[in-house]
Amino acid sequence: MRPLPAPFSNWFDARGWQIHPHQQALLDRANEPSLLLIAPTGGGKTLAGFLPTLVELADGGHRGLHTLYISPLKALAADIRRNLTRPVTEMGLPIRIEDRTGDTSYTKRRRQRADPPHILLTTPESLALLLSYEDAPHIFARLSRVIVDEVHALAESKRGDQLMLSLARLSTLAPGLRRVGLSATVEDPVAIARFLARHPDPCEIIHADPGPDPDIAMLETKGPPPWSGGGGRYAIPEVLTEISRHRTTLIFHNTRAQAELFFRDLWMANDEGLPIGIHHGSLSREAREKVEAAMVAGELRAVVCTGSLDLGIDWGDVDLVIQVGAPKNVKRLVQRIGRANHRYNAPSKALLVPANRWEVVECQAALQAVKDHDLDGDPRGPGPRDVLCQHILIAACSAPFDADALFAEVTSAGPYAALTRPDFNACLDFCATGGYALKAYDRWQRLMLRDGLWTLRDPRATRDIRMNIGTITDAEMVKVRWQNRLGGQPLGEVEESFASKLAPGDTFLIGGKIVRYVGLREMALEVAPAPGREPKIAVYSGTKFSTSTQLSHRILRMLRQDSWPDLPAHTAEWLALQRDMSRLPQLDRLLIETFPAEGRAHLCAYGFMGKNAQVTLGLLLTKRMEEEGLNPLGFVATDYATLIWGLDPVPDPTALFDRAALRDGLEGWLAGNAVMKRTFRNVALVAGLIARNLPGARKSGRQATFSSDILYDTLRRYDPDHLLMQVTREEAMRGLVGFGRIENMLDRVGDRIDHLALPRLTPFAAPLFLEHGKVPVEGAARERLMEETAARLMAEAGLG
Repeated sequence: MRPLPAPFSNWFDARGWQIHPHQQALLDRANEPSLLLIAPTGGGKTLAGFLPTLVELADGGHRGLHTLYISPLKALAADIRRNLTRPVTEMGLPIRIEDRTGDTSYTKRRRQRADPPHILLTTPESLALLLSYEDAPHIFARLSRVIVDEVHALAESKRGDQLMLSLARLSTLAPGLRRVGLSATVEDPVAIARFLARHPDPCEIIHADPGPDPDIAMLETKGPPPWSGGGGRYAIPEVLTEISRHRTTLIFHNTRAQAELFFRDLWMANDEGLPIGIHHGSLSREAREKVEAAMVAGELRAVVCTGSLDLGIDWGDVDLVIQVGAPKNVKRLVQRIGRANHRYNAPSKALLVPANRWEVVECQAALQAVKDHDLDGDPRGPGPRDVLCQHILIAACSAPFDADALFAEVTSAGPYAALTRPDFNACLDFCATGGYALKAYDRWQRLMLRDGLWTLRDPRATRDIRMNIGTITDAEMVKVRWQNRLGGQPLGEVEESFASKLAPGDTFLIGGKIVRYVGLREMALEVAPAPGREPKIAVYSGTKFSTSTQLSHRILRMLRQDSWPDLPAHTAEWLALQRDMSRLPQLDRLLIETFPAEGRAHLCAYGFMGKNAQVTLGLLLTKRMEEEGLNPLGFVATDYATLIWGLDPVPDPTALFDRAALRDGLEGWLAGNAVMKRTFRNVALVAGLIARNLPGARKSGRQATFSSDILYDTLRRYDPDHLLMQVTREEAMRGLVGFGRIENMLDRVGDRIDHLALPRLTPFAAPLFLEHGKVPVEGAARERLMEETAARLMAEAGLG
């Protein structure tokens, strides 16, 4: 066992602390090439990761950058700097700590390259940018350790794939580099270890004591949740009561729109004047930092938030987490629960607020999964080739490279360990020429072979490549600010698609404020206060999660029970009525109901495949129905079911589910579909075929979409097997379209399809009518109309 040096042991003793076993384990194994620490939130993961670095730097003998800390969030890097600076200052250690993100000033970034700190805290994008500079070998020459925080969150996205390619480059620049991954929630530790390690090096996994199980339950409310919707407004009185009982409460939502609407309603009902804030990714940096500072100072009793506070930020004395809306993913729920009681061996306390009747069932399933320690997650696929294309261009910015050496380096990255040389060569050819159909255009002739090394054809291209580094391709955003006469301060940003629908005088919510759109000035929305006005719904799309496969299967297994004593009585009665009037869906069977309602023929298929797959199923089934002359009129989908309505009843719905016919329908539908074009646009942005940012101006989303649509149509016609067309198809099938989940469902049920032709609407189908029956009437009339519609539909389905 490696003993702590005197300054460290004295510092621990002064606080009455003892080093935790997992912190000692990381200190003892400090020279291992790769370590993965899995420890509960509040278990001192960050200190464990940094302890070997602090000990190695304590004598003041190291010059230059020693440790690089990578965080998924800019705010997390800033939070770690605050928390790490304290022990360094109190022990008087000669260690310089700085962060480097998109918010860091140009002057400071230049100084960091010339004179790096001992510890640099940054993000995957900022690291990739640093590696693109000619002086990268100088910056990282003395680098000893990389700490990747919240590694599980990065492993689920292209940001993680890009980071692993960057670490492969760092291992070339700094031989002997050691890697440390930190995580609280990992469903497959071995897979994350393979992702993190330099292939074929091993990665040792260290498990900390998981501590006590969380104290988690559903919030008991005076009335039942509504039949449809996702806001949780019905529970606001009980939420306010919980806020008043606790020191600091985090109230998580799955989308920014839901967070804004809930915050507004919560504030209007906040008769006690409790200090409550809001925090999400669309707010301005100034607004976020103001809330963060208030949390650190303990000035807020609650914060309404989204995924912006999911990860390991330690702000304030949070003793309760409330999740509004079904979590959709058990791993995400565990992560959010861990924000409460951020202390070692203290149970986290959390309450779930289902937003509608279906979500009561899902929340109960998620509660049981947490108690069973049953985390969900899809297996990782190979590293995406569009990210590899960007990495090749970044490498060329730094210096000419040898293709064999770069291939060896790339395949040392976990996600790309199985990459074949032909696939690598195809990416290299794309970077050099643009591919077969684009070779005639100079703008895509970016690399050339000179003296056996690949180099940029035009060195001026480095600026364009650096301006477009990154893999985040969210909806294009437009800045929102107060109009000039009000000071012009920024408020945040909204999706361009939402901004394009606004007319002067329209109102919307941002940062909990109701604002009135004044006009567009210098590429920003100018707004004025509009207190007391009824806002339009601000369509911050945020993240729209689909229920995970594992959680869906758990729900289906729950439906097989004879009774449901753990569910509220109103929901248990609803399930029992569905069983009496029709049938409950089962894991190994597909339930299809057909019935007349509102003068139309309806078909409802309960696939439990998640929203994207259920939408795709609706598109494919209605296409097949049109081919059969069955005259479908439309459909609506949720995570659990697809409801189709039309003029004619479907005599044999099972015939619509022929796998070959569905796949043929998918092929035809995808060919010129907007989903494919949007996916291609994202792939083209990551791979560098089109630019988001241009010198002097940022290309608007509409411009980028227009140019990518032209390229997509050109490649589809003249080069359908182009590298980016291949990647687009893979992305669409796995992500937006979700056809893989449809095929998995068909594999699961085989020919066990139960068609029930029923005389009327069923209890499970009734809530889907409210999904497509929402009428855009503002104010109290809208709510009254929804309540009256819900009451009528539920009465028709046999529910009082």
